[in-house]
Amino acid sequence: MEKILVLLLVALAVVYAVPDPRGIIINLEDGELCLNSAQCKSKCCHRDTGLSLARCAPKASENSECSAKTLYGVYYKCPCERGLTCEVEKTIVGSITNTNFGVCLDAGRSRE
Repeated sequence: MEKILVLLLVALAVVYAVPDPRGIIINLEDGELCLNSAQCKSKCCHRDTGLSLARCAPKASENSECSAKTLYGVYYKCPCERGLTCEVEKTIVGSITNTNFGVCLDAGRSRE
């Protein structure tokens, strides 16, 4: 019983020693491994290929390639920064395979 109590106290000490435990599972910085975009500060969990590990990445800037919002939570191209829209032609196959890519454009600018 004493061993269990000591183990419990050591575990509590480790938990309290972590300065900001939110950075372990949520609120992750760019470059950290993620499973879903909700974990990242940038709200973009990005992977290069279907076999690569996903990492938090910054959102796409103006005139950059982007993905429309997806249900999967992991992107091959990050969604656009705030104030920009991802101009993309959505297809059923692209929605299933998460490959509906477009370009980030300023929503406030008029198209000519």
